[in-house]
Amino acid sequence: MDHPSDRADASAHPAQIVFQGADGHDLHATIASTSPCSATGGERPAIVLLHGGGPDHQMMVPLADRLPPTWAAILPDIRGYGRSVCRDPSRHTWGQYAADVIALLDHLGISSAVIGGAGLGGTTALWVAARYPQRVRGVIVMSLEAIESDEERVGEIRAMEAFAAQVRNDGIEAAWSPFLKELPFVIGAMVRDAIPRSDPGSIAAAAAITHDRSFTSLEELGAITAPTLIIPGIDSRHPTSLAKDAVAILPQGQLAPVQMSHGMRSAADFAEVLAPSINTFLQQLDQTSPDRS
Repeated sequence: MDHPSDRADASAHPAQIVFQGADGHDLHATIASTSPCSATGGERPAIVLLHGGGPDHQMMVPLADRLPPTWAAILPDIRGYGRSVCRDPSRHTWGQYAADVIALLDHLGISSAVIGGAGLGGTTALWVAARYPQRVRGVIVMSLEAIESDEERVGEIRAMEAFAAQVRNDGIEAAWSPFLKELPFVIGAMVRDAIPRSDPGSIAAAAAITHDRSFTSLEELGAITAPTLIIPGIDSRHPTSLAKDAVAILPQGQLAPVQMSHGMRSAADFAEVLAPSINTFLQQLDQTSPDRS
């Protein structure tokens, strides 16, 4: 495999890459920042930041810009979103999303990384940590998604099927309109920003993720052994109390001293509020890493 330094120079502008997902499907990512390899010859520390469901990688750009300069920040467009067009509903599963992250690490020659994400991206990060623990140095979950009951899941599937139908018939903006009224302003702003860069058929197909259950119970998170930072959400889909419950179950769970806020208006606000806690977490990982130079 090629080393990341062969694909992006530290002095270069953000590098755009195309890689193949676990099923051979072409996907896209941006290396937002790079740093030299460590003095001991080990690979540079890397963090993969996964956007939420609706936006694309652009929502993470301001956050990546605020991370320590010694870290390489890699921002994928999750399958179905932004440039990673995938119009086949059967390819939208949690296992597929997690395997795509591993395919990205393999493509860049990275043996392990911190995996972070918001909403849908956070759930994907937890899946990666649960199924590929040897590839994960740490996990960051921003706005942890609720784990639905069987009854709630039936309603969510129906809602997402109706959403997908409206996307195909009336467009992405029309389909999102009723949902955005229920979400914090900043999430709506990120979704609206991504709509012009989104493919309707792909967004409709991505709604099929609701047919694949993420976790059956919060207790399943107990299998995740990597250090995990949880940043609470503030709405019914990302309840604040869930973050505390998750931290109590995760073997190395940490509750961030900040959370999502109704005062956030943009991706820049999102980054400004969350970056200090994330940077502290990354510094802790640097201090405890046996490969630290």
